[in-house]
Amino acid sequence: MAEKVNFGDDLVSPEEKTRRVGAVFSSVARRYDVMNDLMSGGMHRLWKNRFVARVKPRAGERILDMAGGTGDIAFRLARRGALVTVADINPDMLEVGKERAAGKRIPGLDWSVQNAEALSFADATFDGYTIVFGIRNVTDIPAALSEAHRVLKRGGRFYCMEFSTSDWPGFAELYEAWAKNVIPRIGKIVADDEASYRYLVESIRRFPKPQAFAQLVADAGFVRANAEPMLGGLVSIFSGWKI
Repeated sequence: MAEKVNFGDDLVSPEEKTRRVGAVFSSVARRYDVMNDLMSGGMHRLWKNRFVARVKPRAGERILDMAGGTGDIAFRLARRGALVTVADINPDMLEVGKERAAGKRIPGLDWSVQNAEALSFADATFDGYTIVFGIRNVTDIPAALSEAHRVLKRGGRFYCMEFSTSDWPGFAELYEAWAKNVIPRIGKIVADDEASYRYLVESIRRFPKPQAFAQLVADAGFVRANAEPMLGGLVSIFSGWKI
């Protein structure tokens, strides 16, 4: 029997997970940014600003923003002069990003449909690799981390931001109740899609704790792999360097 993987709380084949994740993001693409504001109370904007401050993009360097979707991270990187390739496995998310970029008149962006587990780019192509709120949706996370390492130049840096569960007593229980009972209802009202947001909540709950994921980054060959937890680990910024 083929190995099963988690799609939220369901066990499915790897191929089925990839298909279902694609369907989720095709469904929510047009309301993705609005839902991020509602689910986080707007805090995702502050987290993303902090993330880009950690990346320290420099003028003229090449950065791959994987799972870049609607462009939130890419726009911040490009405004600092970086040449950003926005990559996503989902063409619908990229189309929303392209429309937003045109409206904001942001230069320095390329758009590419890519599978994080099997990138089409040559070895040592990029100075930086970023992925925000996307790695938990990848079917084979070690494969994606290995590909990130491969396409980075020596001295290149890896940065990831992702949700997990919080260790703060009281807050952890409050957030779990909010996520389980309220977020899917908001998804139903705003995006007409309760099931997709129930999956997203389940995928957060199943993502490794910060130090465990930092170890996966190290296992992929990155040095100085680090986790910077926020809100007790509810959100963390991960980093590593290729030498």
